[in-house]
Amino acid sequence: MLNKVRLLTPGPTPLPERVRLALAADMIHHRTPAFAALLDDIQIGLKHLFGTEQPVLPLSCSGTGAMTAAVHGLFSPGDKVIVVEAGKFGQRWSGIARTRGLVAEAVQVPWGQAVDVAAVEERLAAHPDARGVLVQLSETSTGALQPIEALGRLMRGRDALLVVDGISAVGISPCPMDEWGVDCLLTGSQKGLMLPPGLALLALSERGWRRAEATAPSCFYFNLPGERKNLAKGQGLFTSPVNLIVGLRESLRLFFEDADGVMRYEEGLRRIYRKQWALTCMTRAGVKALGLSLFAPTDYAWGLTSVLLPEGVDGERLIRAAKEDCGVIFAGGQDHLKGRLVRFAHMGWVDWGDVAAGLAALAHGLRAAGGYTSARDYVETALAAYRQALDVDPGRVIPDVRS
Repeated sequence: MLNKVRLLTPGPTPLPERVRLALAADMIHHRTPAFAALLDDIQIGLKHLFGTEQPVLPLSCSGTGAMTAAVHGLFSPGDKVIVVEAGKFGQRWSGIARTRGLVAEAVQVPWGQAVDVAAVEERLAAHPDARGVLVQLSETSTGALQPIEALGRLMRGRDALLVVDGISAVGISPCPMDEWGVDCLLTGSQKGLMLPPGLALLALSERGWRRAEATAPSCFYFNLPGERKNLAKGQGLFTSPVNLIVGLRESLRLFFEDADGVMRYEEGLRRIYRKQWALTCMTRAGVKALGLSLFAPTDYAWGLTSVLLPEGVDGERLIRAAKEDCGVIFAGGQDHLKGRLVRFAHMGWVDWGDVAAGLAALAHGLRAAGGYTSARDYVETALAAYRQALDVDPGRVIPDVRS
């Protein structure tokens, strides 16, 4: 049986037709005025997306490359950092930090939960020489959302920098870095930005740039001051992924254009967040209507819902049945959650119809994997939650509407 394939994984995510066509455009050279004009064109949209007045650097790497660039560009061997380890990607921060020769003091958080800001405050008090706090905005391995705004308030007046991995959150849920006091925010192309993998984006605050300028480069490739200097000239420091940046320009137009093709940045942001919040509410309501458990029950990401499976249900078999029989591709759990978790993504170029199909595939896969549900109206329940969520002002959702 032929099915339309629906990619509901937390990266890569589906590509809009307009982006695919932009990716197929003729190549331009990365040391020409045409490319300089392209870089200039995307900056205003990126600054609105990141919520900053500082430049947003395009980097030729994955999101992990941007994490590496941040650690190597802001800290020196022997520096101490506080790392929020709330999942696999928090552990990645620690691994990158230790590879750089940093002392990584981990705040351990149960998977599926958000860190207690008081625990970070205690760790900073115990280590007043800490030079930074490293954390995820959305922990992609669990679907949990971390309290970045509150951490930003905590960090004000301290020497330590707040460094945030927004790889599965930028373009999905708010994180206005200047307003919230974020010193470094980074993301990758293959999630909320609706692009193939291979492009990362990174921005620093004013004090982040002061730290970067005072930190000796540790490698030839990742050099943040060098990237900023070249960006001012309309170039990357090295060879840029030209077609991905052309695609990024089209993604930004999809985010911010109104019906007449005029760029409306604030309206566009609210439209993005309203959609992503509504899809999150829809997915979570549908999962609960199926009688399944949400792995992150309270502090949850907007673009990803993690589903904890009942005992005896083989998660790998469920994911295989959803793909082979329904054309829906989910991601599974990682490490100790392998076979126990389904990660159901609804970020980027995904709409309510994709989520409805995903819920049906989840129900089918559950039965195929030895589980049971008697639910019949789960799609209707999910759609009701979606319609209700569309009426919520997304600017008020964080932190007081998550429930």
